Amino acid sequence: MMAGGDSSVKFLLLHRTCKLVVLLCFLHISVTVFFYVRSLDVRFSFVQNQQHSNVSSTQTNRVRHAGFTSGTEPKVVLTTKEVQTMKEEHREEPKASEQPKEEKKKKEEVEPEKKLEKCPETSPLLVGPLRVEFTSLVNLDQIKDQNPNLQPGGRFRPRDCEAVMKVAIIIPFRKREEHLKFWLFYLHPILQRQQLDYGVYVINQDGDQIFNRAKLLNVGYLEALKDYDYECFIFSDVDLIPMDDRNTYKCFSQPRHLSVSMDKFGFRLPYNQYFGGVSSMSKEQYLKINGFPNNYWGWGGEDDDIFNRLSSKGMSISRPSGDVGKCRMIHHDRDKKNDPNPQRFDRIAHTRDTMHKDGINSLSYQVVKRERLDLFTKVTVDVGKP
Repeated sequence: MMAGGDSSVKFLLLHRTCKLVVLLCFLHISVTVFFYVRSLDVRFSFVQNQQHSNVSSTQTNRVRHAGFTSGTEPKVVLTTKEVQTMKEEHREEPKASEQPKEEKKKKEEVEPEKKLEKCPETSPLLVGPLRVEFTSLVNLDQIKDQNPNLQPGGRFRPRDCEAVMKVAIIIPFRKREEHLKFWLFYLHPILQRQQLDYGVYVINQDGDQIFNRAKLLNVGYLEALKDYDYECFIFSDVDLIPMDDRNTYKCFSQPRHLSVSMDKFGFRLPYNQYFGGVSSMSKEQYLKINGFPNNYWGWGGEDDDIFNRLSSKGMSISRPSGDVGKCRMIHHDRDKKNDPNPQRFDRIAHTRDTMHKDGINSLSYQVVKRERLDLFTKVTVDVGKP
C-alpha cells in the first residue's frame, strides 16, 4: 500500500515539473517572438525613413539644377518650409573645389606674381671679341630663324631677369638694304647676349631729296616713344658693326661714344671731339641739348654740332677702351643725294646760338608708312627739303 502511494507522489511531482518546464518554454518563446516582432517594426521604420530622405534629396537636387533640365521633366513644387531649408543649405560654406570664380580670382590677385630679379650690370653671356666679315651674303629669313625669341618690330627682352635698361636703337636709312641685313645679322645676337630690353627702329627717308641724318635721328626718338617707355637711345649708322660684345649698347651717366676705333681710321679715334658713327644718350641727356639739329642737309657736320651741344651743357663724352670699342665699317661708295654739306662749318661755329630753336622742339615731318616687321620697325617719313 505504501509502495503505491510513493509512486503516486512521484508521478504528481514529475507531472508538475513537466508543466513548469512547458510553462518556462512557452514564456521563453513568447519573449523571443515579442522581440523579433519589435525588431521587424524598427527595420521597417528605418527603411521608410531612408526612402523619405532619398526622395527629399532627389527633389532638392532637381530644384537646384532646374536650369539645366529639359522641359519634359516634371516640375517639383516645394513648401515654404522646404524652400527655407534649401536657402539655409546654400548658406553653408562651399567646398574648395566649388568656390565661386570671383573668390578664386580675388585670392589670385592677392598673391602677387613673382618679380624677376634685375639682370647684372655686366651680362654673364658675353663672349668678348668677335669675328666680323661681309664676304657671305645673308637673308632676312636666315636671321629670323637664328633669333627665335624676337618679337614683332625687332623687340626683345630677357626671360629670366629684368633688363637694366629699356633701349631704342635708331638707324637713319635710305637704300641700304644689304647693309641693313648685315647689321641685323650681327647686332641682334649681340644685343640679346647683353640682356637688353630693346627695339630696333629703321627710319627711312622717303623720296630723293638730299639726305638729312640728324633729322631722321630726331624722328626716330619720337617714333620709338610711341611704342614703349624707352629710357635710352642708341643712334647708329647702318654700316657699323661692333667687334666686341662687351661694348654694351646702353646709356651711362654721360653721353657715350660707342664706335671708338673703326677700321676706316686704322682703329684709332680720328680726333678727340669726334662723336660720329654710333652713340648713346639717355632721355634726359637728349632733351637737355634739345635733340639734334634739323638743318644739316647732306654729309657731315651734324655729329660735331651734337658734340658742341653736349659741351655747352657741361656734359662730357664717355668711351669704352680702344679694344672693346672696335668697329668694322661696310665699305661702300658715297650715296647719291648725300654730298658733303658746304654750310657745315659755318653752322658748327654757331651751335650755341641755334641749338635752343633748332632741334626736337622745331621738328616737323610726315609719316608715310609704319611697318612692324619681324626683325625691326620700319618708319618711312617725309622730312621735307632744304
